[in-house]
Amino acid sequence: MGGQPWIKKYSPSRISEVIGQDSAMSMIKEFVNNYKKQKKKALLIYGASGCGKTSSVYALASELNLEIVEMNASDFRNKDQINSIAGAASQQMSLFGGSKVILIDELDGIAGRQDFGGVASIAKLISESKFPIIMTINNPYNKKFSSIRSKCELLQFKELGANDIFLLLKRIVDKEGIIHSDDSLKRLARRNSGDARGAINDLQILTSEGKLDEKTIDELSERNRTENMLQALVKVFKSTDPSVAVSAFDNVEEDLDQCALWLDENLPKEYTNPEDLARAYDKLSKADVFKRRIRRWQHWRFLVYINSLLTAGVAVSKDSKNKKFIPYKPTGRILKMWWAKQKSMKKKAIAEKLARKTHSSIKEQIKTIDYFKQIFKNDKEMAKQIADYLDLDKEEVAWLKK
Repeated sequence: MGGQPWIKKYSPSRISEVIGQDSAMSMIKEFVNNYKKQKKKALLIYGASGCGKTSSVYALASELNLEIVEMNASDFRNKDQINSIAGAASQQMSLFGGSKVILIDELDGIAGRQDFGGVASIAKLISESKFPIIMTINNPYNKKFSSIRSKCELLQFKELGANDIFLLLKRIVDKEGIIHSDDSLKRLARRNSGDARGAINDLQILTSEGKLDEKTIDELSERNRTENMLQALVKVFKSTDPSVAVSAFDNVEEDLDQCALWLDENLPKEYTNPEDLARAYDKLSKADVFKRRIRRWQHWRFLVYINSLLTAGVAVSKDSKNKKFIPYKPTGRILKMWWAKQKSMKKKAIAEKLARKTHSSIKEQIKTIDYFKQIFKNDKEMAKQIADYLDLDKEEVAWLKK
């Protein structure tokens, strides 16, 4: 059951294949087909993770034979990069003279960049583009995006129902020849609570042996027995079966951040093949990307992907198991470095918000952090006013109070 990830293999290629969003798909098609007549020149699609926002745009482009230019907003470093990449795409015809659609994915990710010109650049891009621009976002009502929102038609994608996801999973297992019961598929659909992407990823992991039954789902969901970290590491390091590894950290007391540190500490001892080690660390790196997105956007459903990367992802990174006994050790130096990094990141994040409000540099504001720490320790009322003004989150407030 290896090869191409099913989330790509079974991505819809036609509008009719997009599940649960019939009305929304009609609106997207109408917007693109009649773009020149539209009063607002961009479409802002919003909805929960895994409901089909991005895949719907690809399905539309495939059916209408449009070139699609995709950019992930979280990858933009500054307004100049936005202008050079998206700006050029919005003015030039496609290579073979056809039309195209510009997709700016995960718009939430552009907030908080050092340049602070990203939102204004996209708003300008919308006004000047010769081609339809479609953007995806989880929360369109964030005040940071007001200048963009006013130029867009808003389109909500509803959360997918369990039956929608069940029918999607059913189509996949039938095509893959997976032995299954409908009850097991329905339980898996309910377990992912409206997230089709998460359900497909779980399905591929759980059916590595060509079957899926309710017992498999029970094993995935079971949380009653507490295992220690050493047993969990054995499941990851000594197995090449993703369906075994994926539950490795389900019953340990440590959180996923600590699990990642345990893996980081012991991977070089267990994976002696450099290529295996490189692939495993690539999975840890991707898990860290999702962790940052959770911290930035509060997308807690990404925890499912972090767990899959840390467990099944690391497990299948090796070509063969290390037959030697490896004594696993807890993190030491790495943990200290990690805590130091977290402290530095908190300080920088607060300085970024101060710099934005005061129109000064981050470097200058880092020097003032100690003064703010004294305020937060000694003046609750002023601390609350500052926190509201800077839009500080709970972790940042707690850090300033230490």
